[in-house]
Amino acid sequence: MVVQGSVDTRDIRVGVRLEPFLHQVGGHLSVMKYDEHTVCKPLISQEQRFYESLPLAMKRFTPQYKGTITVHLWRDSRGHLSLVAPALKENREPFKVSPDSAAVAIWQTLQQTTSGGGSRPLAQLAHSLKESPTKALLRPEFHLNTQVSSLVQDSNGNQVERRGFNPWGLHCHQAHLTRLCAEYPEDKCHRFLLLENVVSQYTHPCILDLKMGTRQHGDDASEEKKARHMRKCAQSTSACLGVRICGMQVYQTDKKHFLCKDKYYGRKLSVEGFRQSLYQFLHNGTRLRTELLEPILHQLQALLSVIRSQSSYRFYSSSLLIIYDGQELPERTPGSSSGGSAPGGLAKVDIRMIDFAHTTYKGSWDEQTTYDGPDPGYIFGLENLIGILQDIQEGE
Repeated sequence: MVVQGSVDTRDIRVGVRLEPFLHQVGGHLSVMKYDEHTVCKPLISQEQRFYESLPLAMKRFTPQYKGTITVHLWRDSRGHLSLVAPALKENREPFKVSPDSAAVAIWQTLQQTTSGGGSRPLAQLAHSLKESPTKALLRPEFHLNTQVSSLVQDSNGNQVERRGFNPWGLHCHQAHLTRLCAEYPEDKCHRFLLLENVVSQYTHPCILDLKMGTRQHGDDASEEKKARHMRKCAQSTSACLGVRICGMQVYQTDKKHFLCKDKYYGRKLSVEGFRQSLYQFLHNGTRLRTELLEPILHQLQALLSVIRSQSSYRFYSSSLLIIYDGQELPERTPGSSSGGSAPGGLAKVDIRMIDFAHTTYKGSWDEQTTYDGPDPGYIFGLENLIGILQDIQEGE
């Protein structure tokens, strides 16, 4: 575990300019790429405490926790905004984001595209907003899907439809930087969690982000927030299935780009629409990846067993990621793999729980309510998810 020490985050020469994480498919907090195997996100104390007291049985189903780090907002000579962190002590040489980094280039171009040049208008926008930056930047006039698409060009400079990344992470990143501009001075330090990049080993990571459970608000939610989340659950598959789609990207081998869906798409789905979306997540544009179903079901059943054994835990508002590689192996061997390496050409998948800012359990700090037994809403969602995937496997 790493806890950042005394390195001066304001010295860009020894610092790490955090990249937008282009495989973030859901959530609202900005996830940043620190290096190839590490991502970071704004620190929420309740989530940090969860990772630091994580039951051993759950570790295989959560990202590895790597400690915390301090970052600050930094503006370069061209006015581009970035978040900068110190290089970790165990790195022999400071890690620097290359100016040619695709993520950085896309983000810098996006700042110019949305701001009309430089980042001053972005900061001015932040100060002038009458609503929260996150909500404002997700309004249609700030919607980045079309703007981000226009940044992807072929070798001749012509706009193309294919996209090698999901635009949702850029939504969150812009909203986060706008909020920082509005609420904090540029020399203000911020704490971030360091976590394992669970998709680093995949060439074309296909990711399904599922919001689990029948309840999404934490025990500390205000009455207004509680009502809002209860309404979202009641109007989506969260109520009837205990699970809803919060984001998705699936690599289409015929078109060589990711098909992306966001949380607004997931909220509108009926039960049948949810089933069809699971099918779509396993379809690469050419065929259904049937070889993935057995290893996915194997891991989900293992997770279900673990959740049933965790008394007092309530994973409110947490998500479950299902991950596989859109890059198919040259030869596919029927069978399953429960994680780790995939010898013999077996399909590799990962099942990971994320987002624990509202998770509560016996012994957690400042708990308002203590629950008995395992989380019934989470179990309900897992059982329904497993049942639907079994139906797909059986061809129903």
